[in-house]
Amino acid sequence: MAGTDFPDDLAAAQTRLHQATAELRALLRTLPWSVEPHDGWAGTEHPHTGAITGGREPSPGWSDDQKCTVDRLRQECLDLSATVGTHPYWEALTGEDVVKERMRLKAGTRPAATPALDVTTAA
Repeated sequence: MAGTDFPDDLAAAQTRLHQATAELRALLRTLPWSVEPHDGWAGTEHPHTGAITGGREPSPGWSDDQKCTVDRLRQECLDLSATVGTHPYWEALTGEDVVKERMRLKAGTRPAATPALDVTTAA
């Protein structure tokens, strides 16, 4: 992280934590809703409209590879969180300075956000 006074290993750990968290989130969005195979359940029909709400489709569950990948990413996120949170850099700070610096580290290592769309032009 150029232009900051964070130690390289701390910045690298926080950057990887952002990446691992994003990878885990992306993976979980692609997986079936139930870890184990499940038959699902029927929804409830509304008496006046006939619309069916609630319920779940059957889930095939997760494969062993998917379970291992999720476990690995979760463990990596935990380990990186501990590495960042217990880094010796924080010992020199007290009170709200710790929080301010922690937020600065997170913001400085976070991948660039997607630019917002101009809603007036898009409409």
